[in-house]
Amino acid sequence: MKNISKFLFLFVALAFCQQAIPQSLPNPDFLDGAGSHTYKSIDGVTLRLHIFQPADAKVESRAAIVFFFGGGWRQGSVNQFIPHAEHLSNLGITAVIADYRVFLRHGSTVADAVSDAKSAIRWLRSHAEQLGIDPQRIAAAGGSAGGHLAAATATIDGYDSAEEDLSISSRPNALVLFNPAVNTGRIGESRPAQFLGDAEILSPYHQVGENFVPTLIMHGHDDATVPYSDVADFCDKVIHLAGDCTLIGYEGATHGFFNKGRDNDRGYHSTIAEMDMFLTEIGYLSL
Repeated sequence: MKNISKFLFLFVALAFCQQAIPQSLPNPDFLDGAGSHTYKSIDGVTLRLHIFQPADAKVESRAAIVFFFGGGWRQGSVNQFIPHAEHLSNLGITAVIADYRVFLRHGSTVADAVSDAKSAIRWLRSHAEQLGIDPQRIAAAGGSAGGHLAAATATIDGYDSAEEDLSISSRPNALVLFNPAVNTGRIGESRPAQFLGDAEILSPYHQVGENFVPTLIMHGHDDATVPYSDVADFCDKVIHLAGDCTLIGYEGATHGFFNKGRDNDRGYHSTIAEMDMFLTEIGYLSL
């Protein structure tokens, strides 16, 4: 009888835990105008890359950029960066939007999301010839938590999926970051279930090293979610370590100001122009 009671208790407890993780709508398997490729299957979850190729298929070894959506590592949509991907593919860059695991859909941690982001870049590099991209010109981009993931792929060791070919680098060659969460040290204190004590290990600010990849950060001075001082400190540290970091601040801009549909698209158009200029300067675009 005691064993039956114990079993019932565990069953109820597990059911409660499942209900305690709110569900979020899944991301679509396909996006209009993009090719969909599975880059990772893990714990019953299939993760896809949505690849927007330029119309001129004759160009070989073009640059590529992969976008990671925001949403606090809890939620978020691959639809967020469709405008950016379409814009860049029209200019001749292979633009990619990555799905990855988030807490509300998968009960996942920030470490899981970092692992997925690294897998996405490794998959792109391993399929560079097939996709017609230059494996040494792959940029990572993202906003907010997605900006953290992009920066994490360039700074954090480990968290690789063991079944992958680890001889292929998962580090990007450049970064384009929109109000990124670059210092997760203090954020982790308020989200123990997501960081599991690894907030500083998963923090780009704490892990950045010498000769960092060329980086563009665009951030609002009035961002109450990710303080402007966080990205300023990050950029200063990169430059101090002989890296290349450009920080562009926007007066009066709040978190998410760069998204299409916000404030008559002013932040969107301004950040798009800065992104284009940066990618041109580092040889990814020819405008």
